[in-house]
Amino acid sequence: MLMLAGIIIVHITTIILLLVATIDNAWWITDSMSTDLWGSWEMANSVWLYTNLKNYPEEYLQTVQATSVLACVFSILALFVFVAQLFTLPKGQRFTFTGILQLIACLCIMIAASIYTAELHANDKVGGYGHCYVLAWISFVLTFLLAITYLVLRKKSE
Repeated sequence: MLMLAGIIIVHITTIILLLVATIDNAWWITDSMSTDLWGSWEMANSVWLYTNLKNYPEEYLQTVQATSVLACVFSILALFVFVAQLFTLPKGQRFTFTGILQLIACLCIMIAASIYTAELHANDKVGGYGHCYVLAWISFVLTFLLAITYLVLRKKSE
């Protein structure tokens, strides 16, 4: 029972990290700019101004946006499927479907962060990756560990 509670807590934590990484505005930061997946905040006259992402290749940006949102959706769906399988899955069966959903979420996170790294800021000399970028990679590791856990986990008799 304690192990299931721990798995659910890690899963909820992963979902929160994914949502923050997708929504918050710190994927790439400089002294006067903060960029997320949806726009850029630039400091001008001590005021933060929102601008669209003009300098980014649209096909890569849309891929990163889509896969980030899909990672959130699949991870949330996996949590609901896991809870449903706790009550409906026969004893001795594995949580295979939940593990597959988590693997898909893991793949989506990896695609988003990899494309962002390789294509959107590969040539930038000023600035660095922000906390949302780091949270995305931490979420990747956690979703991968959860996927492996779900694929190995069997429903035991109480």
